[in-house]
Amino acid sequence: MDETAQRVRAERFAALTRPLYRGKMILTKEGGDGRLKTLILNGSPRKNGDTAAMIAHLQAQLRGETKIIRAYDGKIAPCTDCRACKIKKGCVISDGMQAVYAYLEECDHVVIASPIYFSELSGALLSVASRLQTYFSARFFRKEEPALSRKKGAVLLAGGGTGDPVRAYTTASELLHYMNVQEIYPLICSHNTDRIPACKDEAVLKQIGRAAAFFNDAGEAASDL
Repeated sequence: MDETAQRVRAERFAALTRPLYRGKMILTKEGGDGRLKTLILNGSPRKNGDTAAMIAHLQAQLRGETKIIRAYDGKIAPCTDCRACKIKKGCVISDGMQAVYAYLEECDHVVIASPIYFSELSGALLSVASRLQTYFSARFFRKEEPALSRKKGAVLLAGGGTGDPVRAYTTASELLHYMNVQEIYPLICSHNTDRIPACKDEAVLKQIGRAAAFFNDAGEAASDL
């Protein structure tokens, strides 16, 4: 990679990790037990790898409850493009995704966490994400707004240092928007895990702490942290 390409890549990465919060979104809990709820989509096949370490560090600092969905558990099938959701709400596949749909209707935050594979999210995570087609169909075919509360979100990525996180982050951000995430915390990426494990990446651990504070304080702007 020549110097110009390296500089462009560095600038793109810096732009993704820069605070981009444009306003304060106040979350209010109506009904239920009033506890904040966070859905975490884990796209790593390794139960004790870098992605898991980043998730654990975040989870330890979050208020309320968390629900972690591991894409590699094999409990959620990919979308089969049956197109039933073009005319009817929901998904006809009866598997673990039904619980995810239910949780998405009530949770406050969504986190997408994944290793970077060929500059993208992991294949298993993309497979799970394909089941978000029902929300796309609601808006663009059935002309309905999905019954999803406004949410905050974040993206955690881990890579050895060669893959480009930009494409993976762009994909994750688009998926978050389909889940009605209105504010996305700046990218958190441990991008040198071949040399420094995520659990020892001090800069990333600090960012994760700030993201937790962003989630915990519904009126706090990311740029204030």
